[in-house]
Amino acid sequence: MTELLVGTRKGLIVLRGPRGEAMEVAGRAFEGHTVEYAIKDPHTGTYLASVTDSHFGPRVFASADPLDGWEQTDGPVFPEDADAAVARIWTIEPGVESGVVYAGVDPGGLFQSSDGGRTWALNRGLWDRPERAKWQPGGGGLCLHSICTWPGDPDRLAIGVSAAGVWLTEDGGETWGPGFTGIVPRYVPEEARDSEVGLCVHDIKRSPVSPDTIYMQFHGGVYRSDDAGHTWSDIGMDTGLPSDFGFPLVIDPTNDRRAFIIPLTADMDRTTPGGAVRVYETTDGGSSWEPRGKGLPDEHAYLTILRQAFCCGDGGGQDLDLYFGATSGDVFGSPDGGATWATVARYLPPVLSVRWAA
Repeated sequence: MTELLVGTRKGLIVLRGPRGEAMEVAGRAFEGHTVEYAIKDPHTGTYLASVTDSHFGPRVFASADPLDGWEQTDGPVFPEDADAAVARIWTIEPGVESGVVYAGVDPGGLFQSSDGGRTWALNRGLWDRPERAKWQPGGGGLCLHSICTWPGDPDRLAIGVSAAGVWLTEDGGETWGPGFTGIVPRYVPEEARDSEVGLCVHDIKRSPVSPDTIYMQFHGGVYRSDDAGHTWSDIGMDTGLPSDFGFPLVIDPTNDRRAFIIPLTADMDRTTPGGAVRVYETTDGGSSWEPRGKGLPDEHAYLTILRQAFCCGDGGGQDLDLYFGATSGDVFGSPDGGATWATVARYLPPVLSVRWAA
């Protein structure tokens, strides 16, 4: 039995059902509120959800059972001397060590919890970077949306901020350095490009089996790094993609050469190219990409898939589970690594995030 946590504009939807088939709505929480993101911590079994209340703002909630009540946690909240307020909690990521959880927020802040998400503290090493004064928000705000842990090493992290690039730490967040080399913001006039600003990263994911390998979906560009995010190579130009603009990506957890993206037409037309919904797969590290769309809409389906709305299960290989949701309220799933697809849920509110829980 598969369980998906679907964050929407109008609450958290819990879907349950067999792999690759239509799923039932097992329950709904936070009705009427925006749920940016929800996960199940694999270390503790605790469910965590980022919820934005229209009156009281964003908070993280925790639960032992997503269908049986949620408890508001203490934060994330900026300390008074930071002179800032949390506008949105973009992502929640379990750390390497049990009980450690990270949260990425707008405006460009990283929070850490050491008690399973109950209390939160701001990472001052990143917050106090002198370059912060130059950071500019992307279309969704100054969002820290990607947090990549390093398997077996809790001190090493890579984070993605829109529009402030990739930042790396090797000492548990005490100090940070940029990972910008090779990234080209083609949407900025060449004479105005600055290595410290304007780098609109949309998503980054690290390979669990080869931690030096990180894939990036950029605002016009798909990239891969083989040195843990210090330098980047373009793998989106002339490689078989209809467009190198998009938001989400997935890496096969057992194969660092295999990844998936869902291209959109362009920044001014954020819909599936030609109205055909396709997931593109690479099996050679991005040298080439092939469309995977059997069972997906073929025409007049101008969908938008957001950065957190594409995920995989914990397996790998040809039996890899893949799921994504669209702002149309549809959720699609594949039980065979993208070879075939089915619509697993319809008529939900606009989907912001999809995460596999079981």
